[in-house]
Amino acid sequence: MARAPVLAAGGIVLRRQATPLIAVVRLRKRNEWVLPKGKLDDGETPRAAAEREVLEETGHEVSVHEFLGTLVYDSGGRYKVVHYWRMEAGDEQAYELMYDIKAVDWLPLDEALERLSRDHERAFLENVGPIALQAAALSGATRRKAAKPATRPPRRTVTPPSVSEPTTVPEPAQLDAPIAQEEPFSATEAVEPAMSAPAPKAELEPSFASDIEPVVIDARRPRRNFIERVRDWLRRAA
Repeated sequence: MARAPVLAAGGIVLRRQATPLIAVVRLRKRNEWVLPKGKLDDGETPRAAAEREVLEETGHEVSVHEFLGTLVYDSGGRYKVVHYWRMEAGDEQAYELMYDIKAVDWLPLDEALERLSRDHERAFLENVGPIALQAAALSGATRRKAAKPATRPPRRTVTPPSVSEPTTVPEPAQLDAPIAQEEPFSATEAVEPAMSAPAPKAELEPSFASDIEPVVIDARRPRRNFIERVRDWLRRAA
């Protein structure tokens, strides 16, 4: 009958420095350097178990971030399934190490890979280590940007008018002022015609053309009819 796998959880634990450091722990019983991890307690979630085990094996309080992956390997005839999260630890150790752990060391990624005793853990860290470092760098840049105070534009200073200075108010228009009267239009005023009248087609005979006076129409007198004007013209022409 197949045996149920062992469920465990742990972390790729980083400590922020100019060169980020990764935690590796030394087992007391086998004297091996491994990644911090441990078995789940009854009713415990993998994430909660990962945080608890890392605290017990490194002595550091940590903040848990992204899930990085799962490592499955054979352990004494049973499969062991370990879930890992990216974690960040403070600079100072807060608790004593549990008895099963002999020591904890903080190393750059390359040195941590060389220090690990188990090939499957070394291969796992080689794949997820750069991802964890990149995620930590991005989160650090986001925190610095959020912590930077926003710059505000300078406030404009408005100087109120002086109370002692008189304010000039325009005087209202005089309502009782006399209204200028326009001169009446005279019908006798000369008005330039826009176009000159066309010349007559037939010229008058030279014998009496020079004796004819031009006809002037006065708008102030009643206009005579056509017959009276012709009579006057014939009388003068005779």
